[in-house]
Amino acid sequence: MTETPPIRPLTPEETAEIRARQNGRNRMMGLALGFLAILFFAITIVKITVPEMHN
Repeated sequence: MTETPPIRPLTPEETAEIRARQNGRNRMMGLALGFLAILFFAITIVKITVPEMHN
């Protein structure tokens, strides 16, 4: 079996780098969710205001 290396604490530089990446991912996820919310809202408004065509 392979031994796992010992876990060491992160340096302040490594912690800052990880936090920066997390911050970037969080912003992108927030923008994507915001876009989806606006898209769903717009679709709902269009469906309410445009009458359905019946044959």
